[in-house]
Amino acid sequence: MSDFEDYDDDEYGFQYEEDDDDDQAEADTENQYYTAKSQRDTPDVALASFQKIVQSESDSGEQGEFGFKSLKQMTKLTFKLGRYDEALGYYRTLLTYTKKGVTRNVAEKSINGILDYVSAESALETRQMQEFYEVTMRTLEEAKNDRLSTKTNLKLAKLWLDRKEYTRLNKILKELHASCAPDDDASEQDSSQATLQLEVYALEIQMYGETKNNKKLREIYEKSSKVRSAIPHPRIQGVLRECGGKMYMSEKDWPKAQIDFFEAFKSYDEAGSPQRIQVLKYLVLAHMLMDSQINPFDSQETKPYKNDNEIVAMTNLVSAYQRRDVHEAEKILRDNRATIMDDPFIRGYIDDVLRSLRTQWILEIIKPYTRVEIAYLARQLKIPPEEVEDILVALILDNKIQGKIDQVSQRLEIDRHKALETRRYTSLTKWTSQLSSVQSVMLQKSGTVGGPDRSGGMGMGMMGHPSGMMGMGPLGGMGSPGGGQGQWFAAAAGGSGDAWA
Repeated sequence: MSDFEDYDDDEYGFQYEEDDDDDQAEADTENQYYTAKSQRDTPDVALASFQKIVQSESDSGEQGEFGFKSLKQMTKLTFKLGRYDEALGYYRTLLTYTKKGVTRNVAEKSINGILDYVSAESALETRQMQEFYEVTMRTLEEAKNDRLSTKTNLKLAKLWLDRKEYTRLNKILKELHASCAPDDDASEQDSSQATLQLEVYALEIQMYGETKNNKKLREIYEKSSKVRSAIPHPRIQGVLRECGGKMYMSEKDWPKAQIDFFEAFKSYDEAGSPQRIQVLKYLVLAHMLMDSQINPFDSQETKPYKNDNEIVAMTNLVSAYQRRDVHEAEKILRDNRATIMDDPFIRGYIDDVLRSLRTQWILEIIKPYTRVEIAYLARQLKIPPEEVEDILVALILDNKIQGKIDQVSQRLEIDRHKALETRRYTSLTKWTSQLSSVQSVMLQKSGTVGGPDRSGGMGMGMMGHPSGMMGMGPLGGMGSPGGGQGQWFAAAAGGSGDAWA
């Protein structure tokens, strides 16, 4: 028994010493890693220290956690120094660790992090950028990691969109559309495929929005609205509705644009995206263009942003617009160029806003007059007379002003009498039409009440009376000067309808 105990102690003692050696080696490697990490202020020294860790693992024929971490740091350090080809070499070596050196989750997180880091570098040439993504895609295809492969393609598509590389983007979009197709034995997309489909549509619709291809934009917008069973991120919904709003703005369909911008704002707000502020400005813009008297900041969703520094200028602009204060609106636009006019989309519609505001102002100012000098309106609005004349012509053609422009004296002559007569004639025409409808209804009803004999008799009596169609006598009686009912009885008896017969 004692011999067994001695053997047992020796066995456990030997095993303990072996574990202790492994732990010590791992601790030493960890210490080397953090020492190298602390040397990043002197990049070449840090790179040499990280390289020792990688070389040590290579010599032992094993790939471990700290070798992987070291290669990640080396990739980032050389990339930051602008040594992109060297960084790509370290990244290639790092990708070999993803097969067995680290867990799948750690590998995916690191790859995403490095690609984000690479994508944010504006100085990197397109060729070099593409090489980073190509080596990544090859590694993922070998590992049959379809999920990360799709995510990487989405990331690359977003990169090409940001860089306006639309030819390259189109190629990636085709691959992504193919991955969204339902399986052979399924007639519809599953939830994950439908969600991916919406993400692809969001990228595609942005591309068509930037290239001003409204026909394709509408096509994608309508397709996205028909996708079912998707559970998209609110940001994706925000992108789709924002692009839809811009599409309707280009068609000057202000009410539909306002609806889409409001939905986009709510989605961005739910996602916590800073784009909500910009879309809120677009929402306010659509409100003004549709000449709505409702303050867009009265809703529960937008009210908290009413006093936001980026929004205050738009709030003031809405107030000036609703007061028809042209000069105040122009002053707000001049003083807040950074928050309003620097956005090319808003800038493209500010002329429409000012024109609408000036049009409303002109309609108000000319109300008491029959003649107005165009030069006077131009001085008040501080715009060229030609622009005032253009607004007046549009108002005359739209029948908002009854009058004409005297080109010789440069004067607007308003025909108030004609305008009044036109309104009166329109009212009389409408009244006559309504009376005619009432008469038709009454005649139809009189033909059905009392049977065919009665209606026929009434027709003959009414036709035969010399006093008129209705057979009214001069003293108010029906068919008789004495007010008697001779016509009625004659009609009822089937006679000629003449009360004197």
